[in-house]
Amino acid sequence: MPAHRMSAALAPFVVRLAAYDLGPGLAGVHRGLPSSTVSVTIPEQDPLELAWAGRPGSRRRLRAAVAGLHLEAAELRQPGCTRGVWLTLSPAGAGALLGLPAAALAGHVAELADVAPELADLPERLAACRSWPQRRALVERRLLAGLARHGARPDPAGLRAALAALSATARVQEAADLLGCSRRHLSGTVRAELGVTPKEYQRLVRFETARGRLVAAAGAGRADLAAVAAASGFADQAHFTREWRAMAGCTPTEWLRAEGPGRRG
Repeated sequence: MPAHRMSAALAPFVVRLAAYDLGPGLAGVHRGLPSSTVSVTIPEQDPLELAWAGRPGSRRRLRAAVAGLHLEAAELRQPGCTRGVWLTLSPAGAGALLGLPAAALAGHVAELADVAPELADLPERLAACRSWPQRRALVERRLLAGLARHGARPDPAGLRAALAALSATARVQEAADLLGCSRRHLSGTVRAELGVTPKEYQRLVRFETARGRLVAAAGAGRADLAAVAAASGFADQAHFTREWRAMAGCTPTEWLRAEGPGRRG
């Protein structure tokens, strides 16, 4: 069967669209890790229970969740049916598809119906679908409708180039030099559009890069933390482990044991 190709109109805004299954362990508990994207989680049937890791008083019950860029982990629990649809949006995708800028969501998790009222019925519509291709097609149609409703803004203040420069450098000043602008200008652009500082964005990108390498290495049966740390720009394995614990609330080894390759459907 040929791979599904997403609509070209959505490609600049949707980073990933996938089915998920949190699995049977602990009533479907999943650790939502920090990310440089905006994530949307839509359970197939039962609502989500979500809390920031280490803060049980922050627990909320959501029919479907939208999370902005954040630098700490969240714990998602989905009792009952543990399946659903998960998508991640580029920062520009939040405004183009949901009608709310990424900066307005930074550090927060909101109910999908509150962010995009026109998508309030999406969980029920997805539950009525009989297959993943039907669910995927439904989500794409609704996202395209959102794009037609809200429209894509022109690249604000060269944000795309700013994020590319920050992703390619280790220090904010290096990115500013690469762009030929002041550090203050770069900071203002990124904070206004994403709701995080340029340095925080670089931390998120480095964390995501390390996560991808860690998963790939574990999948190949060679999860060498020192090698992952060096390839991802950390000073050493200890630095990598400290940063992972600070952002994920656990060590890389603990995360792999709970949610690494083969641990989720």
